[in-house]
Parts: sequence; structure tokens; C-alpha cells
Amino acid sequence: MDGMLIVNNLAGLLIVTSLLVICAGRVATAARFYMLQSLVLVAVFLALAITQGSHELTLWAASAFVTKVVLAPLILIKLLGPLPDDPELTGLLGPAWMAVLAALIVLVSWYAVDAVQLAVVAHLKPALAVSLGHFLLGLACIVTSRNILKQIFGYCLMENGAHLTLALMAGKAPEVVEIGIATDAVCAVLIMALLARRIHRTLQTLDVRQLTALKG
Repeated sequence: MDGMLIVNNLAGLLIVTSLLVICAGRVATAARFYMLQSLVLVAVFLALAITQGSHELTLWAASAFVTKVVLAPLILIKLLGPLPDDPELTGLLGPAWMAVLAALIVLVSWYAVDAVQLAVVAHLKPALAVSLGHFLLGLACIVTSRNILKQIFGYCLMENGAHLTLALMAGKAPEVVEIGIATDAVCAVLIMALLARRIHRTLQTLDVRQLTALKG
């Protein structure tokens, strides 16, 4: 039971780090907060591995460390860091309202998972609620942001939330599943970062409102 408590508490930190990522003013700062969040996610995997005696989750933690703590933040900093930070491209919600939205999302997520009756998550419902809320918070970041770069970070938050959900409900899945998920995430971040650089080079803006048409 103590192990489950540690997992639930660590999962709660993910929401805090999500808000730090969303509210960060610079790409490098947001990337470092994302790195911190991914490190917390690795700690959740390790705590789950020890609590459940799952060798697979230990390998998940190792894979997540390489891809999410090292590779993805490095890509974000190297490719997006040189792009200018436009202070005018603020989100629709300020930090205070985003914190309120995060609290509402977690509350709704808790009510959603409260009806889940699965033995594997019987003592992990707080963490499961956080994983769902984390995904929705990433989606909210995408919807409320005018900055392409922040939308990329929103995707990263969604992916971490989905990753945690899978670990909680299918922790015995083969490590090849984790490697596939992590590799897809890194490739997606790389592709989106390259597209963001191309968009800025072509249009000299990172404002999503300027992307009103697709031209072949």
C-alpha cells in the first residue's frame, strides 16, 4: 500500500509540472520543465515496477529516460530554442486561469475514473485520474495557445498522460510496446519541430492564426 501511495503522490506532481511547462515564457525553460516532468514520470514507472514486481516497467523506465528525459528535450532546445520568443503570442488563458482549469480537469477526471472497477487500478485511481487529466490538460494547451511552439509542448503533455495511463493499466505489456511508443513520440517531436522552423522561415511568424490555408 505504501508503494501505491508513492505512485499516486508522484503522479500528482505531473500536473504541477504541466502547469510549469504551459506557463513558461521561453522555449528553453519549457523544455527544461518538460525534462523535469519526464523525470517524474520515470520515477512513477520505477515505483510501479517495485510495487508490482514488474520487470517490464523497469525497462519502460529506462526507455522513457533515454527518450523523454534526454532526447526529446534536447531536440526541443536545439531546434526550437533559436526561434524568437514573441511575448505577444500569449495564450487565451493566463497562468491563474490555467491553474483553475487544471483543477477542474482533475476533478472531472476523478469522477470519470471513479466508476472504473478494475483490480489492476483499485488502489491507483488518483494516479489514473491524473493520467487522464494530464492528457486533457495537454489538449487544453493546444486549444488555448496561439503559439505553434506551445502547441508542440501540448502534444508532449498529452503523450506523457497517455503513457502513464498505459503503464497503470497494462504494466505487464512487453518492453517492445514501450520502445515503440517512446520512439513514435521522439519522431513526432522531431517532425513537428522541423515543421515549426520551416513555418517560421517562410512566414516569419509562429502565430497559428496566420496558418489559414494549406498551399501545395
